[in-house]
Amino acid sequence: FEAYVIPSGSMLPSLLIRDHIFVNKLVYGLRVPFSEKWLVRFNEPQRGEIIVFKYPEDMSTFFIKRIVGMPGDKIEIKDATLFINDQIMEKSAPTSTWDYDWLRDKDFGSDSYGYSSKDQFVHFTEDLSGTKHSILLRKTYGSKDYGPYIVPKGGFFVLGDNRDSSQDSRYWGIVPFENILGRASMVWLSCEETLPVLSFLCNPLTLRWGRFFYSIK
Repeated sequence: FEAYVIPSGSMLPSLLIRDHIFVNKLVYGLRVPFSEKWLVRFNEPQRGEIIVFKYPEDMSTFFIKRIVGMPGDKIEIKDATLFINDQIMEKSAPTSTWDYDWLRDKDFGSDSYGYSSKDQFVHFTEDLSGTKHSILLRKTYGSKDYGPYIVPKGGFFVLGDNRDSSQDSRYWGIVPFENILGRASMVWLSCEETLPVLSFLCNPLTLRWGRFFYSIK
């Protein structure tokens, strides 16, 4: 396992800014040290899993997104609805608002639409071929239509759960298997703010205790 910190809101509400997570780096196999080459592969990444990977356009930068497209899949987005192989990924009212209730206006900040706030978004549960997870969509100025796009061999199509505020495969393409570092496993620490002077440390007065040891889905 290796620890990472969530720096942005692209995975809201599933993962919050300043969630500290553990990533399972052995789940997919063993690498040649200090390289992208695999010695042995144990498992293939699966649709619905949240992965940490090296950003294809800058290998020194790490991203975290959810896999929605496997090699050979046909991906399309129409009217803010995801289609995989011409099958609609159903959206429904969430049965639980636990993750959404953590959100604050300041978690949204500004994006290409200007300053955003929580009331500008709507919370859904998306059924990703049997994997149910939360997504956010803008009430206005929503997702542009995308595709159709066929995921090439050896790559994975990823999206952020905060669909209208995420730079993902729609903009820069697939994630090659070699870029994947591991699967997000658990939130072990979470806070709303960091210390004023030591910005890499959580402010203990703003700890989100209820998120400790939250299993990432």
